[in-house]
Amino acid sequence: MLEMFKGIAARVFRKPYTRRHPFEVREPFPGARGSLDMDPDVCVYCGLCQKRCPTSAITVARKPNSWQFNPHRCVLCGHCVDVCPVKCIVMKPQYRPPSA
Repeated sequence: MLEMFKGIAARVFRKPYTRRHPFEVREPFPGARGSLDMDPDVCVYCGLCQKRCPTSAITVARKPNSWQFNPHRCVLCGHCVDVCPVKCIVMKPQYRPPSA
């Protein structure tokens, strides 16, 4: 019984193992895949990213130069970033804020 109370007392005054998430946000790890970002001024709308995407999260239309991205389908594999010839798609380490 005494050993149990020693263990409880030791853990009560110890710093918590977890982080208070909404108030303490940790920095992303190096190489973390957080979200995609696209620069429409550089894009040539070739459609290679759409063909390479395994989940069909990207839709590219050539005539009315448009690029649509569905973040709920994306698995952040990075294939679109690798295949882009002009490198207008980049992977940012920060996660997208949840949409309200």
